[in-house]
Amino acid sequence: QVQLVESGGGLVQAGGSLRLSCAASGRTFSTYSMGWFRQAPGKEREFVAAITRSGVTTLYADTVKGRFTISRDNGKNTVYLQVNSLKPEDTAIYYCAARDGLGALGSRTSYDYWGQGTQVTVSS
Repeated sequence: QVQLVESGGGLVQAGGSLRLSCAASGRTFSTYSMGWFRQAPGKEREFVAAITRSGVTTLYADTVKGRFTISRDNGKNTVYLQVNSLKPEDTAIYYCAARDGLGALGSRTSYDYWGQGTQVTVSS
């Protein structure tokens, strides 16, 4: 089992940047693929980005491709999401998640453990 704690969210103007972090504790971090999802008010939770156990492979939603970058540091048990060129429509609670087995990296149902989320608000 793994526990996940996100941080780094905040209020930022359009065009700004943030670096979200997700610290993991518990079972060996490097055994999990990791993902970031987000949920805006009144909307379903949607996929943002994912990274495999070794960090070699990444996957992004089309809406964030070229603006967001996912990375991980297995020595620090942390996954990051660098978010640049933010838009008001990026406003949401951002969640990190850990995938223990197989399943599509971009599918919410593939993930077994979730953090509590960090709020990102982008003003126009």
